[in-house]
Amino acid sequence: MARGQRKTVEEKISEKEELILALRTRLKSEQSELDALYKEKRDRDLEELSQFLAASGLNLEEASEILKEYVRNNMSEQQTA
Repeated sequence: MARGQRKTVEEKISEKEELILALRTRLKSEQSELDALYKEKRDRDLEELSQFLAASGLNLEEASEILKEYVRNNMSEQQTA
């Protein structure tokens, strides 16, 4: 059974270069989609936090101080444990 004509090294190189270029294009596209998803999640998280602050009546500075105090307390408790 006869096989088709063998490809030259140059043809194989050209095909691999095309494949790599297509994969790079795909990777850039996938990275863009991933970045958009991260941004969407961040925006949603920030919106939830904003709604929580509005509902609690706290302003940003007050909430920040409360969180800092909470973190300080937890860090000191972990160090003594």
